[in-house]
Amino acid sequence: MKRILFVILSAMFLASCNLPIQSPAPVTPVKPEKKTEPQVQPSDKVPQPPKIQSINWNGTVQPLVAQMVKANGVETGKVLLVDTVKNNTNGSLRALQVTDTIADAVSRKQLFQIVPKKQVRSAQQALGLSSEDSLGLRSKSIGLARYLSADYVLYSVVSGSNDQRSIEMQLMLVKTGEILWSGSGDVN
Repeated sequence: MKRILFVILSAMFLASCNLPIQSPAPVTPVKPEKKTEPQVQPSDKVPQPPKIQSINWNGTVQPLVAQMVKANGVETGKVLLVDTVKNNTNGSLRALQVTDTIADAVSRKQLFQIVPKKQVRSAQQALGLSSEDSLGLRSKSIGLARYLSADYVLYSVVSGSNDQRSIEMQLMLVKTGEILWSGSGDVN
C-alpha cells in the first residue's frame, strides 16, 4: 500500500514541476533562386533512327519446306497444323508474320490441308492458350493439333541473337509425337 501511495505522490510531484518553455526557433523565409536552363542551339542535323533489319522469311523458309515435303513417312492430303513460331531470341520477333509465311510456303506445295488460322485461334481460346504464348512446348502443340483433329504439326523455333538468328522446324506425327523430319537454317 505504501508503494502505491509513493508512486502516486511521485507522479503528482513530477507533474507539478515547471519546466522552462522554449520558444520556437525563428524561421526566415528564403526565396528560391531561379534556375535558367541552358539554351540548346537548334541543330541542322536530325538524328538517324535505328535501322530496322528486314528479314526475308520467305527465302529462309522455302528451302526448309522443300526438304520437309520430301521426308519419309509424310502422306499427301493429311491435315497439318502450322503452330505459332516460338521466339527464343533476345529481341522481338513478329511470330504471327513468320507463322503466316511458313503456312503460305507449305500451302504452295499442295501436300497438306492446312488448318485455317481462324480455326486455330478459336481452338487456342477454347483451350486457354494465347496466340503469343512464349512457353511454346511441343506437348502444347501436339495437344492443340489433337483438339483440331490434325494428323501432323509443324513446330518452329527461332533462336539466337539479333545479329545471328536461326530457325529450327520439326514435323511431328500427332498420334505418337514422333518427329518425322527436322531441319534448320540461318535467318537472313
